[in-house]
Order: sequence, then C-alpha cells, then structure tokens
Amino acid sequence: MRKVYSVYEAKARLSEILRLVREKGATITITHRGQPVAEIRPLAANGEGGLEARIAQLEERGAIVGASGGGGGLRAVARRPGALQRFLSERD
Repeated sequence: MRKVYSVYEAKARLSEILRLVREKGATITITHRGQPVAEIRPLAANGEGGLEARIAQLEERGAIVGASGGGGGLRAVARRPGALQRFLSERD
C-alpha cells in the first residue's frame, strides 16, 4: 500500500500517516511541489535478517556499492599496533 502526501498534508495528518504505517504496513511518500522528497515506511523488526540482509537490501536499492578488488571481508587499517593511541597523544 503506497500513498502520497504533500508536505502540507503530511504535517496536518502526521498521526494518521503513522497509524497507517504502524498498523497497515503502508509506505508513505512525501512530496514537495510534486517531487518526492521523503518516504515513511515501517522499520524491520530487530534481528530480522541481520547485518548481511541489511547490506544486501542497501546494495539492491543502489544506496551502497560492494567493495571492489577480490579481497573480501574486512582488514585492519593500522599497520602497527597502538596507532590510535599514538594519534590521540599527538593531538594533545
């Protein structure tokens, strides 16, 4: 269920919009001068799919792009232990 409200309508009907999102799972689009500027949608329940599922969702929507280069996974950025402490002590 997708509905569209102008900013003016959304301000006047915020409680109604939140009820639609909460109870019906509706996705609401807010427009300014006819152009979509925001979306109000239900949040996924905590623990639903985890971090990997959220990253996959964001990649699918084009909000983020996966890392290039076949390294895969995370790696340490600091080459020597204690880099953060040295950095902080140099700032003082």
